[in-house]
Amino acid sequence: MAGIWDLLNFMAQINLSTKGFNDVIDITKKVEEVVGESKIDDGVAIVFVVGSTAAITAIEYEPGLVKDIKEALEKIAPMNNNYHHEEAWHDGNGYAHIRATLMKPSLSVPIEKGKLCLGTWQQIVLIDFDNKPREREIIVKIISS
Repeated sequence: MAGIWDLLNFMAQINLSTKGFNDVIDITKKVEEVVGESKIDDGVAIVFVVGSTAAITAIEYEPGLVKDIKEALEKIAPMNNNYHHEEAWHDGNGYAHIRATLMKPSLSVPIEKGKLCLGTWQQIVLIDFDNKPREREIIVKIISS
């Protein structure tokens, strides 16, 4: 994870392989590593996933809640629904685009004294909704305050 410095800003990229199909991956440690590498004591970390079928969010990363999230998303945007997106691309992932739109591609987390301001049971996760394994690129931009 080589970062780029620009006075009071720092940027790094995290690359991950996913399984797709609502794969939930805890990336907290990787983001913490970027914060440490940045040497920025106070500011904000913006965590952004490149692509339109994945999201970044904060959850309590435990098996029951991960299962609950998957079940809730299946009710909101079922995989087997007919989506107009299929008329254009025929790739079977219209549901993934809807889920990613609802969950959003980025998360901002304050940094104080060189540490992410996360709650005791709060982790940063990537959720890949696509219908196949993917190589995902996550950008972490740290802005000093």
